[in-house]
Amino acid sequence: MSESFADSNSERRPSWWQSIGPALITACVVFGAGSLLISSNVGANYGYELLWLLVLTGLLMGTFVTMGARIGVVGGATPCTLVADRLGRPAAAVVGITLCLICTSFQFANNLAVAAAVDALGVARLFGDPEQMTEKIRSLINSGVLLTFNALIIVFIFSLKQVYHALERIMKVMVAVILVSFLVNLFLVRPDLVELLKGFIPHLPEGISIGLPSRSESGVADPMLLIGALLGTTFSVAAALYQGNLVREKGWTIREYDRGIGDAITGVAVLTGISAIIMITSGTVLRGQPANDISVLATQLRPLLHSGTHVLFCVGLLAVATNPFIINAMIGGSILADGLGKPARLSDRWSRLFTVLVLLFGMILAMIVLHTPVKKIDAIIFGQALTVVGNPLMAITILWLANRKDIMGERRNKLIHNILGGIGLLVVVFMAIRVLCMIVIKLT
Repeated sequence: MSESFADSNSERRPSWWQSIGPALITACVVFGAGSLLISSNVGANYGYELLWLLVLTGLLMGTFVTMGARIGVVGGATPCTLVADRLGRPAAAVVGITLCLICTSFQFANNLAVAAAVDALGVARLFGDPEQMTEKIRSLINSGVLLTFNALIIVFIFSLKQVYHALERIMKVMVAVILVSFLVNLFLVRPDLVELLKGFIPHLPEGISIGLPSRSESGVADPMLLIGALLGTTFSVAAALYQGNLVREKGWTIREYDRGIGDAITGVAVLTGISAIIMITSGTVLRGQPANDISVLATQLRPLLHSGTHVLFCVGLLAVATNPFIINAMIGGSILADGLGKPARLSDRWSRLFTVLVLLFGMILAMIVLHTPVKKIDAIIFGQALTVVGNPLMAITILWLANRKDIMGERRNKLIHNILGGIGLLVVVFMAIRVLCMIVIKLT
């Protein structure tokens, strides 16, 4: 399989802009509509006080993404293939299935974000007066929109001949548009620089504790749920593992080792930077306001978009949701194929078929939530937090592969890589325990 990923025809060294790509795709997978909403909520609730946590998670994410890239270019095969060669196909299948389930959880949140944007745009008006509609009718309309949206994505997936190259070109344009828009907006809102700098000093804001979730009269309470969601959307070890697949799709080998590292750093910098910009902007404009509705979150763009804020924010939310909507589902499908020993390029038949399964499961789960009283944004936060459950296995897999001499040779992990990787593993284990405790409490 490893040779099928290599591109032996590429002799000319491409420019910097042409060479980056795999990590930008990773960034687009991690940063979706759920990430935008969560970063906005963190800023609205805690202002700039958690910028230090964002920087820390960015550092940890960068450590694991670069490890994933190094494994791909040095190991000569995808991570699941390397696991299968050394531990057997069942072990690789466990890794592939776990990552696929993580992608399905993300897909669930992506579907809800699309439904929230469509609802806020007032699409229901096409079918009558929204004020005269029952919640059931509105939910049916949103479900119909999701069904149509997913059907179009499936048609798009099967119509492309070379999936990776098309996605890379699209993501470069989308990332540039998103980054420029929010960066201009940040300058226009003029955050307090002194307060902003204080946000980089590690501390826990009031209302956050590291205690485990507990049941109270009002229900199950977890003061770190929003923090867990932030970690899940910024520090995605699962996406870092798939970096090994993406560099193989790109055709990189050990000759492009330095480019693989540079690409990984660029992607993580973009991911962390956009999240920080949104957090600072919402912390400036929305501080102390309830941020549990799309129309409220839209106000953070008012300095840039003025009267058109609400509509353009929702259109932008749809665009941001579309980025990971396609890529996340295809990652889930291709990693499942890879884990099961099937051809695992994004353009391969098995990858596309499994991608449809991820799309359908994510859509069905979102439709179920749409027909319950649960708020969309609360479900999105919970869905993003749930992704951390599978991260410990992904972190262990990356660290194990990156330290094997028979795979990495003299490019295996240095002491600093293992120290940061160990800290990252402790973080994801801690967050996974919290989420599991919350689930157990809810079910008992």
